[in-house]
Amino acid sequence: MEFDKTIAVGDSCVEAAASVAPAVTIVICSSCRDPSGSDARPRPGELLGAATREANTLPGVRVEQVECLGNCKRRLSAAFIKPGAWSYVFGDLGTEAAHDLLAGAKLFQQSTDGLMPWRGRPDCLKRGLVARIPPLAFLKDNS
Repeated sequence: MEFDKTIAVGDSCVEAAASVAPAVTIVICSSCRDPSGSDARPRPGELLGAATREANTLPGVRVEQVECLGNCKRRLSAAFIKPGAWSYVFGDLGTEAAHDLLAGAKLFQQSTDGLMPWRGRPDCLKRGLVARIPPLAFLKDNS
């Protein structure tokens, strides 16, 4: 195993493994409603968030919820965020998409170019792509 960094832990130093995959955060909209527009709780977004958190066994993958991703026309939505990489927003998800979100997060986490590969992506993450947002470092200074 290769080591690329020494970090302090208590009174001693430990070398951190270079093979640790970068962190990915899955952000799920908790306020998304079902197609009927019902205000009933728990909402589909709350259910998907809970199911994804419960199913998550991936090291370096966090599951968070936010009140609104502003993608209401595409219903149940989630986003993937990874430092230094493109961010992705998906819509038209179902409450059963937890394992698909985790499969997509694993693909994204393993990516070396900051992009989520199309090949191997679950169908709901192919059909449901709403936006791909570049990392800030990618943007040129136009001032």
